[in-house]
This record gives sequence, structure tokens and C-alpha cells, in this order.
Amino acid sequence: MARDPSDLLLLNARLPDGRQGAHILIRDGRIAALGEGPPPGAGAAAVFDLAGDLVLPGLVDGHMHLDKTLMGLPWTPHAAEPNRPSRIATDQRVLPALPLSTAARAGHLIRRCVAHGTAHIRTHADITPAFGLAALEGVLAAREAHAGAVTVQVVAFPQAGVMRHGPRAVAELLDAAIRAGADLVGGIDPCEIDRDPKGQLDAIFAIAERRGVGVDIHLHEPGELGLFSLQEICARAAALGMRGRVTVSHGFCLGGIAESRQQAAAEMMAEAGVALVTHGAGGAALPPLMLLRRAGVRVFCGNDDVRDTWSPYGTGDMLERAAIIGWRADLRHDPLLEELFAMASSEGAAALGIAGHGLAPGRPATFFTLPAQCIPDAIGAHPPRRLVFHAGRLVARDGAYCGPGGDGIAEGRASA
Repeated sequence: MARDPSDLLLLNARLPDGRQGAHILIRDGRIAALGEGPPPGAGAAAVFDLAGDLVLPGLVDGHMHLDKTLMGLPWTPHAAEPNRPSRIATDQRVLPALPLSTAARAGHLIRRCVAHGTAHIRTHADITPAFGLAALEGVLAAREAHAGAVTVQVVAFPQAGVMRHGPRAVAELLDAAIRAGADLVGGIDPCEIDRDPKGQLDAIFAIAERRGVGVDIHLHEPGELGLFSLQEICARAAALGMRGRVTVSHGFCLGGIAESRQQAAAEMMAEAGVALVTHGAGGAALPPLMLLRRAGVRVFCGNDDVRDTWSPYGTGDMLERAAIIGWRADLRHDPLLEELFAMASSEGAAALGIAGHGLAPGRPATFFTLPAQCIPDAIGAHPPRRLVFHAGRLVARDGAYCGPGGDGIAEGRASA
């Protein structure tokens, strides 16, 4: 049967289950056929011979700060002291004076992520008395410019705290941010930053309940202090029926308590339906990722800061980030590396509410190709991506972004 001339056909693909010489037919942005044997029909608008490259479902970056990035600018030396208050103050001084807007810088990083195979991003945008909604507006503009190449989910993030600025000022800004287009409401270290855990958590969960959105809370607090905050978060998630809609970012406290306490905390999170996203921070205790997963907690991954005012490190590559997390968690065997890939792909998609993620007929044709033999090889070597498709559209090729919002200009050159 002849195909529509707009169909795309990929030949000689290697699939994650080990099949080689497979074909993938894309029709109307979805996978129409996937398998071995002769490809169906003829007449595709474009045919790609993958020559044995591995095909993997799109990556998911579950924790990013697009508004802080310095991508698109010349190298900028790190200016903050090694503590959170200094970094917050540095943001307020440096970001407004940069020669590129938030939208332009965020766009540079989005294009870099897409070229590495990322299909879905959850980013935090600072909502503070100093910035108001300006950072959010820039991120929303970048999201709109790149629609069709990536989805971007935005958390209204009170970087400088909630209650310390008065009982209503930041809460009202967060509520306004949700009305302006943010998808989730955020929080940060209710004890350390605000010294009012009840006040902060009551405020942000009230916004979430009123607006029908999820919650994503930065929790850097260590040990028993962080565990107390985690218990309060889980209690509210359970009481409000928000199972599957609350995420704890980082959760360093889970890596600094006794194993028996870790197990109890994991069971509590699983019961409340609270997820954890990690970036494998090198200077902090790593949560027990596999223990959490075995207890039923959804664990996913993100890059966090990528060449920005908080950190000079990062490339935006989620396979590289998975390799860092796997190295820190001592994940060496193939089955564990395959679980790690799920944390950087399908588990993140589920956490973000992305439907139909994965390689199967009928699902969106959102995947990438690379010269690797299998998933563990892809993580260990994280070679450059050859082709990146989003909903059937070719959005990057050989490391160069070619989707909407970039005018076909490869990352690293100035954008028009």
C-alpha cells in the first residue's frame, strides 16, 4: 500500500530491545510502524538510513533554571560566594544587567538541550520581590518560540523565600505567576530560608489547591531538619489528595540519615505519591535513589544549573547528566543503567504528565539517534546525537538545532 508522500521513513535502526535492521515509519507526527523486515510501501517524503544507529525515546530534563543561564554570552566568570544567600544576591545584581534578555538566553539553552535529544523540560523561574514576574515572562516567551521542538513546563519558584518578605507579598506573586502561565507552584527550604515551615507550606499548597496545579519544592535542608520538612510536605500532599502532583527537588536530607530512617521516609513518600528529582550534586549527600525506587517512589533526573549564575558547569546533555548520577550512585550493571535511563526519560515523562512517551506504534515520534550499541553504552559514552525528532519533526541534526525559534542556526553562533 502506498504511503502519503509526507511520511518519513527511517531504515536500519537499532532498537533498545536489541533488534537491528529495523524500520520506523512516521505518519502525522506519530510512529505508524516499527519493526523488522521489509519496510511498508514506498513514496516517503524523506528516507533516513541510520546505518545501525541506536534509537532512543526523547530525554526529559526534570529540573532546570532557564532564567539563570548565561548561554549565548561570552564566558562569564562565576561571581557568587559558595553559599545560597550570596548566589541570590548575585542574581539580583547580575541578571538584569546582562546584554541578552532572559528569553534570548533561555532560548540558547533550550536549543542546546534539544540538540542533545531532550524532548521535555521542567524549569523553575524565579518569582521574587526583586524580579516580580519578569523572569517568568522571559521563560514563557522562550517556550512559545520553541513550541514544536520541545515542551517546557514552568515552576513559579520563590528563590528568595516566601514568608520572610511578609505573610502575603510573595504568595500573591506566586498566585499571579500561575495566572500568568506558570504550570506549578514552587517552594524552598521552609525551615532554613523562611524559618516558618507551616507558613510557607500552607501558602504554596493553598495556591496549588486553589489553582489546580502541582507543587515542586527545592529541599536542600540536611539531615533531620530536611526530614522534618519532607514529612510536612508528604502530610499535605496526602491530606489534599495530590498524589502524583508533588515533587521534592534534591532531597539531600535523604542521603544524610540512617538507612532505617531512609526506608521509612521512602515508604512515606510512596504512600503520599511524592516524587523526587535529582541532579546528583557533587557537593551534597546523594539520596538513596534505588532504595527510593524499590519502595515505589518515582525518581527522575534533571541538569539543574547549566552554565549560569550559580554554576559554570554543564552542557544540557541529559545522557551526560545520567552518567554523572550513575557514577555517584555506583550504578554499574546493565539492568541498573537501563533503570537510570528510565529516570532520565520515561520516569520524567510520567512525572511531568507527558502521555504516550516511548517507542511504540501510535505514540508520538519523539526520539533521537546516536552511534551506540545499547542503553548502557549510550549513557557511558554519551556520544553526539545524530538525528532528533519531536512529534515527527526533525528538530536537530548532528548537534545543530533546526527546529522553530532558532532560524536554523547551530548552537554556538549568535542568533538573529
